Amino acid sequence: MNQIVLFAPEIPQNTGAIARTCAATGASLHLIKPLGFDISDAAVRRAGLDYWHLVDVHVYEDFEQYLRENGDENLWLLSTKAPRSYAEADFGPDVSLLFGRETSGLPEEIMERYRSRCIRIPMKPRARSLNLSSSAAIILYDVLRRQGFPGLLETGIMAVDEDF
Repeated sequence: MNQIVLFAPEIPQNTGAIARTCAATGASLHLIKPLGFDISDAAVRRAGLDYWHLVDVHVYEDFEQYLRENGDENLWLLSTKAPRSYAEADFGPDVSLLFGRETSGLPEEIMERYRSRCIRIPMKPRARSLNLSSSAAIILYDVLRRQGFPGLLETGIMAVDEDF
């Protein structure tokens, strides 16, 4: 199973949009604390996230707990500071995609530890970055394309909210 891993996400709308992408693709969502928002059942209901029950969500106290429970075998780090494009990555099965905080990205020590697995989305030099939820969707769908879209409908008909 593919994973989206968010390191200390700050903006609830980004995490909500990423959760919706996970619901649509079957990817699991892993959240590493601290979180900049509440994900209790009451908060999720209040926010109207009616698809949240379709997402396999895991929460960790820190990055080391995430590693202890999941390993790092197919972990890829996404950063605007990465040395190469995601197009060059050799994704295998069961990919884990690690994204950093919206305001500061991933900690430098984690980036150094996994330097060979740091990738970026190509963009114009003056563009600071893409939105976190857009970035997660771009990379996850490229991974799924390379994997042959396992378990996903390929009818060419766009799903509407009511189909969830």
